[in-house]
Amino acid sequence: MTKKTALITGAGRGIGNGIAVKLAQDGYDIAIMDIHDEEAISDNLKKVQDEGAQVVYLKGDITKKEDRTIVLDAIMRRFGRLDVHVNNAGVGLKKRMDILETTEESYDFVMNINLKGTFFFTQEVANLMIKELDKIEGINPRIINISSMSAYTSSTNRGEYCISKAGISMVTTLFADRLAEYGIPVFEIRPGIIFTDMTKVVKDKYDKLISEGITPIKRWGYPEDIAKAVSALCTGNFDFSTGQVINVDGGFHIRRL
Repeated sequence: MTKKTALITGAGRGIGNGIAVKLAQDGYDIAIMDIHDEEAISDNLKKVQDEGAQVVYLKGDITKKEDRTIVLDAIMRRFGRLDVHVNNAGVGLKKRMDILETTEESYDFVMNINLKGTFFFTQEVANLMIKELDKIEGINPRIINISSMSAYTSSTNRGEYCISKAGISMVTTLFADRLAEYGIPVFEIRPGIIFTDMTKVVKDKYDKLISEGITPIKRWGYPEDIAKAVSALCTGNFDFSTGQVINVDGGFHIRRL
């Protein structure tokens, strides 16, 4: 129980997998929750194991309470502690539609996973972490939410996605406020244009926008960029900054004339 443990949702691939690899490098054992069959992401799991971490993969849906409970119970049985929880799991739209035409089904699909699942998983993790404070000497748990530049950037053909990410920002604020009395910091990271399976289907579009200067730093972001920010927040060096938003977006958030 002396080795720290991190849980990263949606870490079977993409940004989450990059975070898992980095925290394994930092000396954490890793629990991963995702919806994929383990065989389909075995290469990505091996990347984490190759960094010397014990890895537990748990297939589950963050929108289902029973799945969340199974995951947390499994972590405590295997590792006996949870030091870092990274809410990374999320989805895009099945089909982009103008906000004048989008459906309740699309809204519910995105909001249930991106916002409802994140909120209630954070609630359960927070209660677990509060109990840990009395049981594990020296533990200093923290929660990190991965949102998006879409939290404040309008995309009228994927409004439900933007709303879900804006909601995660308030989840961060609320839990940072509520957990401050326990010394549990809560942070938010807002990725920009990150090269993943989700974005590579529109690579040409973003290649053009980046070359034209939509971001001051003219390159794609990568999962490793997000992972480095998560790693920094886990050091304890930012614990007086609970509720802080870290933009990892190549400077997209800078308003320029």
